[in-house]
Amino acid sequence: MKLLLRLVNYIGMAYVKFRCHREYSNQSYTGLNERPIELAFLFRHIIALTPRKILDVGTGITALPQVLRACGYLVTAIDNVKDYWPAGMVNRHYHVLNEDILNPRTSETFDLITCISVLEHIPNHQRAIVSMCKLLNKGGYLILTCPYTEDSYVDNVYQLPDSEVIHQQPTFLTQSFSRVELNGWLDSTRFEIIDQEYWNFYTGSHWTCGKKHTPPLISNAHQAHQLSCLLLRKN
Repeated sequence: MKLLLRLVNYIGMAYVKFRCHREYSNQSYTGLNERPIELAFLFRHIIALTPRKILDVGTGITALPQVLRACGYLVTAIDNVKDYWPAGMVNRHYHVLNEDILNPRTSETFDLITCISVLEHIPNHQRAIVSMCKLLNKGGYLILTCPYTEDSYVDNVYQLPDSEVIHQQPTFLTQSFSRVELNGWLDSTRFEIIDQEYWNFYTGSHWTCGKKHTPPLISNAHQAHQLSCLLLRKN
């Protein structure tokens, strides 16, 4: 049995090394995305909040839970693997539980929830926000990032005529939220806004629309923007 386990481990490690080397060798520069902005917002706040237990919602194949664990936090990662990833999904950085945030099975509560560029892909975003609020301890925080334009909601930015991905049409939708949806989240939960950043990534009015600004520009509610980073606290 020990010999078999050693053989399986050797083959598994060899495959992971092969995949990593192939990805390293095939790198190509496609431009910067929103992650540096979102993660900078997350880590700037997490230093001051000092949570112990963190829930990462919609992890996918990212390394965020592993990075948070390496910082010392106790991390649980979830994703709706069965429904959102029809071909299946394995995260090689961290163990991800197959949990739908709309119907979470866990009764555990957390000090902080991270939801980075995930909510826009969930049609019932209101229910997802309510569910995340229930999973937080009193006084806990939600760090949320999503496409956002203050005065205009769009149910799928990829269908807008000036979207940069209109000819690719991903299989998932991407909403762009507005103050109306944000106020709806607050009205249906015990959340309050502690901090909100606005970022101008494109020349158009909504996410992926127009030409990209390089680098992206910090903005405000009254100037052009297509992305928002939010820190919400549960009272």
